Amino acid sequence: MDRLCCFSSSQLGEGRSYSSSGKGKSYEGMIKFGFSLVKGKANHPMEDYHVAKFMQIQQHELGLFAIYDGHLGDTIPSYLQKHLFANILKEEEFWVHPSRAISKAYEKTDQAILSQSSDLGRGGSTAVTAILINGIKLWVANVGDSRAVLSRGGQAIQMTTDHEPNTERGSIENRGGFVSNMPGDVPRVNGQLAVSRAFGDKSLKSHLRSDPDIQWTDIDNDTDILILASDGLWKVMSNQEAVDIAKKFKDPQKASKQLIAEAVKRDSKDDISCVVVRFRG
Repeated sequence: MDRLCCFSSSQLGEGRSYSSSGKGKSYEGMIKFGFSLVKGKANHPMEDYHVAKFMQIQQHELGLFAIYDGHLGDTIPSYLQKHLFANILKEEEFWVHPSRAISKAYEKTDQAILSQSSDLGRGGSTAVTAILINGIKLWVANVGDSRAVLSRGGQAIQMTTDHEPNTERGSIENRGGFVSNMPGDVPRVNGQLAVSRAFGDKSLKSHLRSDPDIQWTDIDNDTDILILASDGLWKVMSNQEAVDIAKKFKDPQKASKQLIAEAVKRDSKDDISCVVVRFRG
C-alpha cells in the first residue's frame, strides 16, 4: 500500500549511513517529493530521521512527510519514525477532525515513549509532521524547532511555531523549571535543552510541553513547494532564502540536496535533514 519507490533501509533510517537521499511521487504523479539527510560534525551518530511517502487508505490518498530531530541519542526519533503517523491514522476522529486526532496522537505517542524510557533512554526529539489529504488539504503540526515552510506564489509562509525556551519562559517557570543561557549562549530549559517542547526527555518532562501547534491550509493553484527541515538548516537560512533556492529545481530531490549543500557552505555544524514537496511543474 505504501509507495516507497526504491528506498533502501538506510534511507528509511535503519542501519543508516552518514547521509541518504531519495525521491517519490503521488499515485497520479502530479505531486513529487525528494529528501536528503546529512550527518553533522558532532561526535555522535546521526540523530535526524524522516518520513516521506504516499499511501492510499479508505479511497483517500495521503502524503506523509516528517522530520524528527533527536537529542541525546537516536532512539526517540527512530521510534517516532515508526509510530507517530500510525498513531495519528488510528485515531477515529482523523477523517472528520484531523486537528484533534493529531493532537491526541502526539500526546499518546509521548506517553508511550515515557513509559518505555528504560528501553528508549533519556533522550528526546523534536517533530514536524505534514499530512496531505487528496492533494488538496495540508495539515502541519510541530513540537520543537524543526520547521515547515510553504511557498505560495513564491512567497514563504511558515506553517510551524518554533518552540524556544525564551518564548515559552512563562510556561516553563509555571511548571517549576527555569531558563538559563549558561552554559553557552543559547537559552535552555534548566540549562540543558534548547527547545521548550519535545517528545521524550523524561528527566525534564515536568517542565516541558509535548502538545503540538497545528495549522492547516488548502493547496491552491498558487501553492508550489513545501519544505520540512531540521534546525540545522534554519539556523543558517531564512524561510524565503530556502524557498528561493528550492524553486530553482524542478526535481525536489535536487532541491533538498542543494538546500543542505548551502547550509553546510554556511557552516551549519548540526545534522541536517530536509524534505521538499513540489505540487506542480
